[in-house]
Amino acid sequence: MDRPLKRLDRIEGHVRGVKRMLTGQEDCESILVQASAIRAALNQVIIKLLEGHMETCVADCLKAGDTDEALRRLNSAMGLVLKSE
Repeated sequence: MDRPLKRLDRIEGHVRGVKRMLTGQEDCESILVQASAIRAALNQVIIKLLEGHMETCVADCLKAGDTDEALRRLNSAMGLVLKSE
């Protein structure tokens, strides 16, 4: 989980930068570029979190022979990720 935390720290810094840009005289396109970069970085965090979920929670269910629960957990996680799109 260390890597997503570092990414979130960087994202937080970028968000502060965009807030400064909005209060300054930055052009709209520059702000949009930065906002898009923030969104892309958050998507990468979500991917890492989903991978971690599959490697732990879902894999544990499979190791225990509970494929129904593994599928339920995977479907639930995918639903959460896709719902946010």
